[in-house]
Amino acid sequence: MQDFDEYIRQGEPDKIEKAGNWQTAIGLQQVDGLKPSAYLIEQAKLNIEGDITIDEVKNRIDVYYKTHPSTSLGVCNDHSRDNDRTEEADKVSANVTAILSEKTFNFSPVHLISIHRRLFADVVPKIAGKIRDYNITKSEWVLDGKTVLYSPEYELRDALDYDFAQEKAFNYKGLSKTETIRHIAKFISGLWQIHAFGEGNSRTTAVFTIKYLRSFGYDVNNDSFAEHSWYFRNALVRANFRDQASGIEPTLEYLNRFFDNLLLGEKNELKNRFLHIRYKEKFHAKANKLGAKENTPNLLGVNNKKLGANQNKLGKKLNKNQLKMLDLMENNDKTTIVEMAKLLSISETAVENNIKKLREKGIILRVGSDKTGHWKIIECESLDAEKTSRVLKNSLTNLSRQCEKHL
Repeated sequence: MQDFDEYIRQGEPDKIEKAGNWQTAIGLQQVDGLKPSAYLIEQAKLNIEGDITIDEVKNRIDVYYKTHPSTSLGVCNDHSRDNDRTEEADKVSANVTAILSEKTFNFSPVHLISIHRRLFADVVPKIAGKIRDYNITKSEWVLDGKTVLYSPEYELRDALDYDFAQEKAFNYKGLSKTETIRHIAKFISGLWQIHAFGEGNSRTTAVFTIKYLRSFGYDVNNDSFAEHSWYFRNALVRANFRDQASGIEPTLEYLNRFFDNLLLGEKNELKNRFLHIRYKEKFHAKANKLGAKENTPNLLGVNNKKLGANQNKLGKKLNKNQLKMLDLMENNDKTTIVEMAKLLSISETAVENNIKKLREKGIILRVGSDKTGHWKIIECESLDAEKTSRVLKNSLTNLSRQCEKHL
């Protein structure tokens, strides 16, 4: 994260530690498609420099949103949802940094719940530190819209107590570093699958994981969480998903790659598209249709059957986000606005505006209700073959660089 690289390069231990904590804290917000404000970055730098404490950072952020009502949580205006998410990113980032800065740890469900409460108390106080009392499902892009089966609400406390008791009783003596890391990864995977919290579960699990690893004496590589937090979550999804009818079993392969980078300094390529349950079938086949290299994702795979039959139908005057949204809709016709916003690193409002334009152009329509329906790509407006070829050639390269970390 370039905002703090200068402090890490300077080599001053205190600044390196603070910068690393901020990098991790801000990077973790990507799990929920959140991005902090420029104001938060400024305050973080002052904290790293030693000009203000972390408590002063938190106070300044609180005052900032109180004195800027148009950007505060709960304010109703055209940009309220974007502002809510930015405020959440700022406040939770500061809270994560505060927790990671503390030289304390307690291996217990109580500590896990305490982390959740501290992360979200000033953002969503009604649920902060509270175990969910309802069952959940979550549509996952890497699962083609399917969900992991999470623990039922009536078993959550027992499930937490059991997993912690099993891990606490485990004897790591005699294990190699790699064997130790493999076991920790399996424990964290199971802990995440319990999904004790309705919201903020992945960020809470990540912070707990870092604290737990530090209690082992490991030097946690901040870059992994700072740059690949969404991969971390998707790896947890794949570690807990089974669809035996389709030949898909839970796998720790991807989570192990993340932990190997995190703790062993390995350089595994952590790309979210690799985790998709149909990665080889889906991305390689589509890349081949466009004559792309085998490892290049097709980011412009808009209705390829029609494209192959009629090269002059690709989408006239569509911007890059609209093209990518069409690709996502074709890959998963049940994809949601929230999912597309995360994948494209844009706001939900921006996704909604582009959907409106695509509808007005007669390119897409919504079949069924907003909740249970699906997208249908009707037809792209005419575009001459020469321009189509140019768009494909230039955009595949440029867009893949922009979206590679998300797909």
